[in-house]
Amino acid sequence: MSVLVLLDLKNGQLKKSSMELATLGRNISEKTGLPLTGAFFSETGPEANIFSGTGITKITRIIGLDSLKSPDFLLLHALNEFIQKNGVKIVLFSFDNLGKSLAPGLAAKMDAAFASGISQVEEISGNTWVVKKNIFSGKAFARYELQGEKIVISLIPNSIEPITVNSTAELSEFQPSPKVCGFQIKEIKKLSEGNMVPLPEAERVVSGGRGLKGPENWYLVEELAKELNATTACSRPVADMHWRPHHEHVGQTGITIRPNLYIAIGISGAIQHLAGVNGSKTIVVINNDKEAPFFKSADYGVVGDAFTVVPKFIDAIRKWKAQHQ
Repeated sequence: MSVLVLLDLKNGQLKKSSMELATLGRNISEKTGLPLTGAFFSETGPEANIFSGTGITKITRIIGLDSLKSPDFLLLHALNEFIQKNGVKIVLFSFDNLGKSLAPGLAAKMDAAFASGISQVEEISGNTWVVKKNIFSGKAFARYELQGEKIVISLIPNSIEPITVNSTAELSEFQPSPKVCGFQIKEIKKLSEGNMVPLPEAERVVSGGRGLKGPENWYLVEELAKELNATTACSRPVADMHWRPHHEHVGQTGITIRPNLYIAIGISGAIQHLAGVNGSKTIVVINNDKEAPFFKSADYGVVGDAFTVVPKFIDAIRKWKAQHQ
């Protein structure tokens, strides 16, 4: 029996959300007395040293599959086969695209108690767990009681502070049976995200709305994001009008984010948008409508034309950087 953390990689490096999961996994391992293990999907590599600091000493590469390229049903069957052969009792996912796709199906296959998008594990007493989760679009939280010998949970990114420890990892490989990997992928199409941090993991986000008047003006969002080393996002109307790709849409029907800094440019702040961003630690709103509802939720607000305010904002950041380099 063991606690399994499903790790995820980007460009050969461990994601921050996986470091958060490793921290949670260590806490659960200490409370349950079960050994902590890790697993990840990868066709090749990487070196074991990228897992140093996680505190997970035994990590398995599930070979022949890649989390970015392989169909979800293949990943699910391969992961379930690995879990059955290794006697895994508890599985931890990040509440990202991979976790949203795999965790519910895996819980069903394991006949396990399941909770998605939690922010905290508050109590473990035998086979009874109490977890905390935001509800009502982030306006409140609830405590859920899970009961069972087997548990599957997914942790919403930026919920806990990842803590590194001195550790080295021993890598092994697991080859799923041919019936799992006996498919051929004919074509893969994936939108490039460049070098930006994925939205659920981003600590700084710059977002734009209809107030920017058209996709040709998105350079304001991109330039500000570049100066802040932030990830770009947008409101739903912007995605619906195809000004920006849908994977940048944040809100109740899009991606839920919890960055340290969220800058909203030309976004009115409808309740559906707020539901996806109100977990942000600091919200800055730039809007020329002083009655925009977003100002009620903002920590800092600027009433003004984005085409005047944002360039001044960018210049101020550049001057500050020049003085402090």
